[in-house]
Amino acid sequence: MNKDSVLYTIGFAFIVTFLFVLPLTVANEGTKPMVAANQELARQRAVLTAMGLPFKTDKEVGELYTGVKSVERGGSKLYGLDKPAGSVYAADFSGPGLWGTIYGVVAVDGQVGRIEGISILSHNETPGLGGRIDEAWYKDQFRGLKTKNGAISLASAEGGIKASKDGGVIDGITGASRTSQFMVAMINKRLAELKKNLGVQ
Repeated sequence: MNKDSVLYTIGFAFIVTFLFVLPLTVANEGTKPMVAANQELARQRAVLTAMGLPFKTDKEVGELYTGVKSVERGGSKLYGLDKPAGSVYAADFSGPGLWGTIYGVVAVDGQVGRIEGISILSHNETPGLGGRIDEAWYKDQFRGLKTKNGAISLASAEGGIKASKDGGVIDGITGASRTSQFMVAMINKRLAELKKNLGVQ
């Protein structure tokens, strides 16, 4: 066969492409169940963390999650848990960040008067700046944070407003004011939806 011919070039390109794509396709199909299982585990961990249920191992996650019920409220899928202090509900939230969509889970009490906690599932925010939304100190601000008129807000040095769990005010991230604002906006949007879903006035 003439190696300078168009047919040879097309045939060679097809064979090389096939040899590279085939293993990738097989690997992709073969790992789909594992990827799905890992995504489900990450979601369960996020729900439990937002609800304030501590765990150490994946086995504990499975055991604890058996107490979490998937419930439909107002046409929305929520995760419910009966705790000694009352019912807790968790829901996924998402919204635009500075560089992409932020995905997380927020948990509230039955009256949406207090946030039990939040978890961040994924984000594309700048490491060391907006990416700090995934750090413990930032997420801990939401633990036990009371909502004010069904919403939360950001502290403001200019306005003299300080962070207050009873006042529903959290600190933003220095150097990442936009990400901080986005987080408050998307959580407030989810809180409003949860009030409607749970029939809270």
